[in-house]
Amino acid sequence: MSETTSHKGAVAVSAPPSPDDGLSPAELAAKYGLTVSGARPSLLSYVRQLWGRRHFILAFSQAKLTAQYSQAKLGQIWQVATPLLNAAVYYFIFGMLLGARGDLDDDIYIPFLVTGVFVFAFTQSSVMAGVRAISGNLGLVRALHFPRASLPISFSLQQLQQLLFSMIVLVGILVAFGHYPRLSWFLVLPALLLQFVFNSGLAMVMARMGAKTPDLAQLMPFLTRTWMYASGVMFPLNYILDRAEQIPDWFGDVMMANPAAVYMDLMRFALIDGYGNEYLPDHVWALALGWALLAGIGGFIYFWKAEERYGRG
Repeated sequence: MSETTSHKGAVAVSAPPSPDDGLSPAELAAKYGLTVSGARPSLLSYVRQLWGRRHFILAFSQAKLTAQYSQAKLGQIWQVATPLLNAAVYYFIFGMLLGARGDLDDDIYIPFLVTGVFVFAFTQSSVMAGVRAISGNLGLVRALHFPRASLPISFSLQQLQQLLFSMIVLVGILVAFGHYPRLSWFLVLPALLLQFVFNSGLAMVMARMGAKTPDLAQLMPFLTRTWMYASGVMFPLNYILDRAEQIPDWFGDVMMANPAAVYMDLMRFALIDGYGNEYLPDHVWALALGWALLAGIGGFIYFWKAEERYGRG
């Protein structure tokens, strides 16, 4: 042990040499198994963490659903009243004034329209909620450690619960217009499951983009409104495309195969008696599955790659 003498005569004992002397910070971290705080976990570990938070995801979605209309006097009734009012407006404009219903009578067109409004609102609301999933919950993101994908998935689950609540009214409308339960109604389950996976993936994409660019939330209503008009919510797409002389065939195929139209048409085919295969694009179930896998897996990986950056800066 070495000794040194200060200018006042005091004797100071220097620290003994350390075996870590000369090691860089990276080498020290590797030696003792240290990791960066908040570092992105591996993809498999991230999936396990997300599964471990499944109860939080469900509880958070239910809490958000309950609080959504807590300040309104009619409360949860607005979950159904809002899309029904939209459907009434669309019926007046597109069904009566513009005659865009094609050859569909009221007993098919009205269930067609209401189904389209409900199903598209499921995707539209998931996208809008996804944009604000991180930027609108920075306090939660910065205060607690949890997989951030829990938030956009939870918001998509919230919209699914809202759609299921609305389906009660939709069933009443279907029965009122002579569309009674049949075996094809069971097709609603896989169609909704695929749409939920698609919506969750898209919400994760928008959550990452919205975390970096909060102003995206102001642009999204215009984009989703354009998407709605291009998806045949208010009119049969094939009816409009058959009468559009300047639209090439490939563009019509793209419009028919866009995911919002695919999921709406599957729901209409399942629920509405008389809405047959002629209104569906070719290989419709393959398209539905492909969109779900592309958005679900791609969106999840895209979101995970920025996991360590959410809530910082």
